[in-house]
Formats: sequence, structure tokens, C-alpha cells
Amino acid sequence: MGHTATARAGSGGLTATEHRLANGLRVVLSEDHLTPVAAVCLWYDVGSRHEVKGRTGLAHLFEHLMFQGSASVPGNGHFELVQGAGGSLNGTTSFERTNYFETMPTHQLELALWLEADRMGSLLAALDDESMENQRDVVKNERRQRYDNVPYGTAFERLTALAYPEGHPYHHTPIGSMADLDAASLEDARTFFRTYYAPNNAVLSVVGDIDPEQTLAWIEKYFGTIPSHDGKQPPRDGSLPDVIGEQLREEIVEEVPARALMAAYRLPHDGTRECDAADVALTILGGGESSLLHNRLVRRDQTAVAAGFGMLRLAGAPSLGWLDVKTSSGVEIPAIEAAVDEELARFAAEGPTAEEMERAQAQLEREWLDRLSTVAGRADELCRYAVLFGDPQLALTAVQRVLDITAEEVQAVAAARLRPDNRAVLVYEPLAADGTGGEEGEEGEENADSDENEGAEQ
Repeated sequence: MGHTATARAGSGGLTATEHRLANGLRVVLSEDHLTPVAAVCLWYDVGSRHEVKGRTGLAHLFEHLMFQGSASVPGNGHFELVQGAGGSLNGTTSFERTNYFETMPTHQLELALWLEADRMGSLLAALDDESMENQRDVVKNERRQRYDNVPYGTAFERLTALAYPEGHPYHHTPIGSMADLDAASLEDARTFFRTYYAPNNAVLSVVGDIDPEQTLAWIEKYFGTIPSHDGKQPPRDGSLPDVIGEQLREEIVEEVPARALMAAYRLPHDGTRECDAADVALTILGGGESSLLHNRLVRRDQTAVAAGFGMLRLAGAPSLGWLDVKTSSGVEIPAIEAAVDEELARFAAEGPTAEEMERAQAQLEREWLDRLSTVAGRADELCRYAVLFGDPQLALTAVQRVLDITAEEVQAVAAARLRPDNRAVLVYEPLAADGTGGEEGEEGEENADSDENEGAEQ
């Protein structure tokens, strides 16, 4: 089944066609003959929100296992074949999905499709205790390097646990705990694969210099015989009240280069107009060196060396607005917090200026167009909207929806959500020379990447 590739209003002339195989695999194709490359992106509708207590980290562990060989491609062969053909590849895991992607020279597209189909259809034949133990150790080491042994490394995990209550499907992050990684068995992994790595639980997008008819023929040839699986349970309900109702707070004394104030505000679900308005609000407040918080804390007051506000968009639970401020030497957290609250209260009361709206929307438009301008970025967005919202075409009009947001909507969401009683807060205090909390030493920058949407997490 397919749809005619007619450009929708607000799509900038970009088009996509949709198809579905008999086994349930959804396919999205988008032609782009600007350069002789093609991107293959495969999203499975499984992430850490599908995990249960005691078995966290399985989605991320399995992302690694998918690169450990299949029936026809042993060991590290997937990497070797793609890179040997001049392509690039990776995979990531998030709260809401696991994805795999390759960008290939056009004449190597068939290879990428065969490789993805081979591991979807035959990975269980190669999954054994040796590969399980190997990748368990890799993931545990990744946790040490990116979370446990770097300054501020566990901030994302701590804030998530504060913002989402115990038992909530988003309470734990995709990296998983050391204890749960140790407890995962080979049979756990096999059951996980059978349940979630089925064609009827996936969306495949191919974008670039392609012949749609030939591409569909290859997809049917390699994916069409893989059986569907109906054992998947829907994720647990992630809904919560719009406002937390109190300020949740945790203070951490660790070996960090500077005091820090971090906070997560509960925001509207992704896919809503209110979420787009919140994105504009956070861009005005903390999106770069022209933002209100940077101008106030870094330039004017000089109480911080860095101040930013970002957004984690989530479809199955409230999104989060992430505040991150690193203090200047000697500055204490109450001064920073008072200034932040003053700026947020003023913004909620007065709303954004026309200039601030124009600048923020132009910044968000550029970021969206940057993603859609590359074949890999467009393939990823088409999969995202297909998996999370049921319609890949929404990816092509997302830019216009952000530009349609009004100043009144931005002010309304700021007043409703960016409040002290709607946030989880982390306060970092550096260790003193004697090992107790105290004044920090020389200023420094953090060396932690707590973005669960990048690298091997999501």
C-alpha cells in the first residue's frame, strides 16, 4: 500500500510515501537526488519505558547486542561491511524507541537493507552467552565512563528519578543500573528480542538518491518473509498532573569543578501545540548566548560561567525543561536561584517581546531545517513521527507549526509551568580539600553528556 508523493502545505516541497508489508512493517520513502547517498533508518517501538523494575537497561543492552553478529554476519561484520562500502552507521536507545541507521553511497543501498533485515530476522540464531557477557561488560563500562566517573555525570539520572515518581515508566533512564545489568540473563534477552524486534513493531525509512520502485522491491525481498509477533504489551501509562505541586530537591557533594544548579520542569507532551510553545519559551530563556538567562547570569551579573535551558520532548509522558547553570568562583547557589526565579517570573508576567519571538523562532526553524536537510536527519524524523504519532508526514510540516506559535501562547505556558512548585532541583557542591563540602577550587567546565537522545542511550 502506498501514498502519492504530493508535497503538503508547509513541507517546503519535501515529500514522502508510505507503504506497509503484509507482516506489518511500515515503510516510508523520500526521494532526494541532490547527492548520491541514501539513508536507512529503522525505529523499533521499544525503549526504557517498556522495561519493568529489576530488568532496567535491557533496551539499551539489546541495542549493543544488535551489533554482535547475526546468522549471516558474524562478529563485527555489520560495522565492517558498512564502513568497507563507504558508509557510516550507529544505533541509539531512548525512553521511547531504539533506532539503527546507516548512510550509504546510493549503489550500496541494497547492502544496508539486507544487513538490517538479516539481524531483524536471524539475530537469535547468533545470540549466545559469549556475546551476552561481552556486551554486558561494554554497557557497564559505558556507564562508568559517561555517568559514574565524570563530573555531574549522574545529574540526568538523578533529575529523572526526581521528576518522575517511583513506579513511573520514565523513572529510570535507558542506561540501566549496574545491578539490573548483572541480573539480565540470556533468556531475558531472547524474550526481549522476540517481543519487540518484529516487523510489525518497526518503521523503516529510506531517504535520498533512491529509485522508490527498486527500493520497495528490495525491502519486500529481504524483510517480507520475517514473521510478525503479537506478544507485545503496551507501555505503562506515563500520564501525570500538569504541575508537580512542590519543589523536589536534592543536594550532592561531589568532586566537581564548580557549584551547579540544575532543574527539570514538567512540561506538556510532545506532539501538542503547548509543547511547541514551551520550546519557544525555553529558547528565549536559555537557548544560547543571546538568551535571557545567559545575558542576566553570565554577562550582566557575572555569577555564572554557563547558563542554559533545553527541552527533552517526550510523547508518552510530560516533557521536561532542563535548566543548567554552572556558577562563577565563590558564588553560592541561593544567589543564582533567586536570579533565575526573578527572570522566570518576569517572563511569565510580561511575556516575550516581538524581537525575542522572532529570534527564537528563527533559531528553532534553522535547527529543524538543518535536520531535514540531511538524508539521515530526515529519515530519523520520518521514523519518529511514524512511531510516536502515527503519521510520518507530520515531520515535513513541523517547522511551520513552531512558526505559528504566538507570544500569548508562550507567555501562557511559561506562567503555567515554569514555577518553583513544578520542578525537581539538583544542587552540586564541590568537595573541599579535606573531603567535605565547601568552596570550589578553580573554575572548570563539565565533561559529561547526559543527553539520553544521543550516542548509545537516547
